[in-house]
Amino acid sequence: MKKFLVIYRMDMAQMQTLMATMTPEDRKKDMAEWGAWMQKNMAQFADPGAPVGKNTEMSKSGVVEKSNDVAGYSIINGESKESVLAMLADGPHLKMPGSTTDVMEIVEMPKM
Repeated sequence: MKKFLVIYRMDMAQMQTLMATMTPEDRKKDMAEWGAWMQKNMAQFADPGAPVGKNTEMSKSGVVEKSNDVAGYSIINGESKESVLAMLADGPHLKMPGSTTDVMEIVEMPKM
């Protein structure tokens, strides 16, 4: 079984518009949808992940507080990238405006 890092992204302007226009009932409905989808697929999650906050970029030149389009992450077990993509296809994230999902295999490092 392989592991895949999944990064959930969303256009920041569209996210701000969505958050400003959603009612508490809309938010509750969306969270219930996420919960049901997560439960249905729980056996495949090595780590269900979570939403993420603003990022801090660090380089040799220093530290910069930045904003990006990363909304959250998960780590998913799968036989192939295609099987993970199929699982994500009916997930609630892609129903959100301006959303995309990145999927990349986590490559095992040789033991040293």
